[in-house]
Amino acid sequence: MNQMINKDTQLCMSLSGRPGNFGTRFHNYLYQKLNLNFIYKAFTTKDLKAAIGGVRALGIRGCAVSMPFKEDCIPYLDELDISASAIQSVNTIVNTDGYLKAYNTDYIAIANLIKSNQINPDTHFVLKGSGGMAKAVAGALFDAGFKHGTILARNKDKGTELAKLYNYQWIASEEEYDLSKVQMIINVTPVGMAGGAEEHDLAFPELWIKQAKIVFDVVALPVETPMIKLAKSLNKKVITGAEVIAIQALEQFVLYTGIRPDAKLIDEAAAFARSN
Repeated sequence: MNQMINKDTQLCMSLSGRPGNFGTRFHNYLYQKLNLNFIYKAFTTKDLKAAIGGVRALGIRGCAVSMPFKEDCIPYLDELDISASAIQSVNTIVNTDGYLKAYNTDYIAIANLIKSNQINPDTHFVLKGSGGMAKAVAGALFDAGFKHGTILARNKDKGTELAKLYNYQWIASEEEYDLSKVQMIINVTPVGMAGGAEEHDLAFPELWIKQAKIVFDVVALPVETPMIKLAKSLNKKVITGAEVIAIQALEQFVLYTGIRPDAKLIDEAAAFARSN
């Protein structure tokens, strides 16, 4: 068991519009098992500039960043790692003696999952959403050689901006797409998220899920969103947000502590984090 909190305990935290328990439970589980003098706490804020200033001023070692702060925090940081600068979206801040360097471990997680699932770069995909996570997914796909992509986003400005960045197409609604082409669908919106207004909804129409060969939902909670449940019942290849969140949280842990736990301990931490 780790030592009690003292003056040398290092604090890590998260900033999110809707804080959850996964990161808090995942990191604190590993701190305890590895006897590290760290503690992790989730926060939200209505004053992002002051919150980032607090990370710097109080010597908070690491800060995870979630919606809706992934892009808005950039002006308050000192340096962007290539994983963040390439997509102009941040999900991790590391504080080294008051110097704030930002990363995007979402990008790293997506890149790992594309590789581990051996998805053919010739696959035609439709990505629904245009926020910070959409940037991470689109960037990772582009860097992996995917050329046949379509961004589905109601926000024309953000949707077209993201599409142009990677030479993908943009559409505002499902009706504008030739469904016969779709091979992989990816949800990067809050549709299907536990506790949200659309938690019982499908992120894509049922016909799209039936047509696609690969169904990817970045929503992490619940582990099986309505879209993932339907896709599994249809024996589709699925990639879940639970996989994404575990990989990105692990990479954050490594950045904060310099320690990479073994696979068994990582699985234990992820299972514990999902248990409540």
